[in-house]
Amino acid sequence: MQKNWKGIFVVILISISASATTLAESRCKSTPKVLFASGAVSCSSLQAKISDSVDGARPVVYQIPVGDAPDEGWPVAIIYQGSYSPINDFDYRRSESFGLYYEGKTIERLLNSGYAVIAPRAERGIYWQTNTSSESSIYEESSDYTFLTNLFEAIEKGRFGPLNSNRMYATGFSSGGYNTSRMAVSFPGKFKALAIQSGSYANCLGPLCQVPKQVPANHPPTLFLHGLIDPLVPWFTMNQYYDLLLFHGIKTKRFTSLSAGHKWLSAAPKQIVNWFKATP
Repeated sequence: MQKNWKGIFVVILISISASATTLAESRCKSTPKVLFASGAVSCSSLQAKISDSVDGARPVVYQIPVGDAPDEGWPVAIIYQGSYSPINDFDYRRSESFGLYYEGKTIERLLNSGYAVIAPRAERGIYWQTNTSSESSIYEESSDYTFLTNLFEAIEKGRFGPLNSNRMYATGFSSGGYNTSRMAVSFPGKFKALAIQSGSYANCLGPLCQVPKQVPANHPPTLFLHGLIDPLVPWFTMNQYYDLLLFHGIKTKRFTSLSAGHKWLSAAPKQIVNWFKATP
């Protein structure tokens, strides 16, 4: 029996087209991995600049959800880049290294779930200063501290649209994961919840990690996502932080991928959004 290859090909094309169509109430468009298409996610974005004490001003990529904001403003999710992975826009391909495609999928899910997304840039787009040896003990003198202080003030003043500065959340990968922890240490009371991807405590660095015995009493609820075979940020460094929060009665959760190394996990979009939703 002959197969109608032409008909099958048309059906595949229709399926791809339907899957790639932007949702009626979404800033994003996803293209699935089919045949020779590797898959992608793209969300429209805006850009602003916020001053710091070194670069003069750093770019900040952001977007708000479709529709009318709640009376209090959109809740805000801040995403901190990984080392040497500045977020220049919200366009991602499945083929990108370190699983960055799932950073894009996290942005998509956040926007579709009613969260404004703000992606600030590390100094010169390289890495965050939270755990550099020269500044770990005097973080408040770093250009990151100046920059992020200015960023939070800009959010409060409406620079990025109608946002709710009383409902801020943070997540990040690798260097951005450490910087997510820094929000609990140096910006107490600012964030409702945190999600640390492939990182650990604010001043840890790879296998060099000495988690303190105490944490701020108002440390936000914290989700950890980590690959068990991560060679750059060993799993045990994350687990020390997780155990510390458990010991002090801080709400926390640990999600481990047994086969993953140093990368964004495919489970991250759903896990992170659900975690933020659990702390309104």
